[in-house]
Order: sequence, then C-alpha cells, then structure tokens
Amino acid sequence: MKRKKLVVANWKMNMNLAQASVLLHRLHERIQIHRDIEIVLGMSHLHLQPLGLQIDRRKFRQAAQNAHHEDMGPFTGEVSFSMLRDLVAYSLVGHSERRIKFGESLDDVQKKVPAAFRNGITPILCIGEQKDERLAGETKQVVHDQLTSALANITPEQVAEMVIAYEPIWAISNGVDYQSHEIASPDDASEMARYIRMQIKSLYGDYAANAVRILYGASVTSSNAKAYLDAEGVDGVLVGGASLNYHEFSGIEQAAYRSLHGVS
Repeated sequence: MKRKKLVVANWKMNMNLAQASVLLHRLHERIQIHRDIEIVLGMSHLHLQPLGLQIDRRKFRQAAQNAHHEDMGPFTGEVSFSMLRDLVAYSLVGHSERRIKFGESLDDVQKKVPAAFRNGITPILCIGEQKDERLAGETKQVVHDQLTSALANITPEQVAEMVIAYEPIWAISNGVDYQSHEIASPDDASEMARYIRMQIKSLYGDYAANAVRILYGASVTSSNAKAYLDAEGVDGVLVGGASLNYHEFSGIEQAAYRSLHGVS
C-alpha cells in the first residue's frame, strides 16, 4: 500500500504571532507543492485561527499540539477538540512532553484519541520510551502499553486513518546542540515501525497495519532526515527544534521528496 510521506512540524511553545507569521511566509516561499508529500504545521492554539487566514492550504495543513478530551465543561484554561474541529486537520496526542512534564497518563491519552476522531480531527499519537526504560530492555513493552491502551476505544478503520509517531525520548535533543546526546539510528526507527505494525496487525488486522502512517521523531534535521525517511516502514518525520528554522524545515521537506523519488 502506497502511503503519502508526512512531515510534521511541532513549534511547541515558541514565537509570538508576528514571528510565527514570518516563519510561515518563509516556508511558503521555499516549500513546493507535491501530491505525495503532506506538510503539517503544529502550532499554538493562539496561532491557529490568524495563521489559518494566511496559510496556503495547497501546501500546508494545520495541527493542534494538544486538546482536552471532553467537548465542553468546567475545565478552566483548556481547549477541546470540539473547539478545534473547524481549525485543524490534525492534533498531536500524548506527546512525550505532555506525558512527562504534565503528567498525562495512559488513561488520559486513551480518552483523547477517540475524542479527536469524534470531532473530525486525525490524531498523531506519540509513543516512545525514556532512557532508563531503554537501558532496562523495556522499550517494546513501553511502546506496546502506550500503543494498545491509546487504541483501545477506536475501530480498525480509525486506526488505519491515524498517524503514529515513534519518539524515543532518550534521543530528543535540547533543540540547540544536536551533537551532545545519543541519537537513534534509522535501523532503530525501522525496527520500531515494524514492531508497531505487527502489534496493530494482531489487534486490528492487515488493512489497518498497512494503512496507518508511522513517523519517526527525535532530533530530526535536514542532514539526517533522508536517512530516517528511507528507513523501511517509516512514512515521515515529526520535527521539533528544526521546524523553527525555515532553512532546516524546507530542507527536511526536500529530503522527503528525494526519499520518495530515489534522488541522492
């Protein structure tokens, strides 16, 4: 089954509206339209509506970085998927920073995945292990638990439509010095993509396993993106710090094109 390459930017908590608008303009100047590559920009809730008026939807889709699983209610300061349904095509769910820094549990993530679908938003489910879990040989058990719990309340057809991003937390850089930490290899990414598909196949069947798009996301840059995109079973990348630099991010988009078309 041929799957579109997917390049997802996660701008995190960076930039005011003017700065984000300039970045979007620079990306528009540099990124070409390709039918077989999808570019998704994950931005702050504050930026979604005003940048939605500026964005070229032939080139870019918008994504939220997070949302609450309830459609409405007494949750001061929260934004629901219901509020986002006319603004975004995608939303990150269960990002490692949400799990670690904000205490999101497996149950929280399990509620968010069907809430996204209920509101016409495709979830980008983030899963991955921390360094101590990797050193203890628990990588596959952690990924299994995060994956199976998150998908527990959706249908095989919905699994086929969603996106899963494997982000080994031990390989995520601080966004400044990409050489100061251990990085995952393309073989690591390919191994985990195979493992994720195997788990989905056992639970939801061949079609879901073959259709679901799996991304790699940890310290992706323009210089290493093609190696990850060439890895067997990897359909795209989730980009953090490098997505704030238009030279880097446009270079990653070009790497996706080269990967698809076998250009060195």
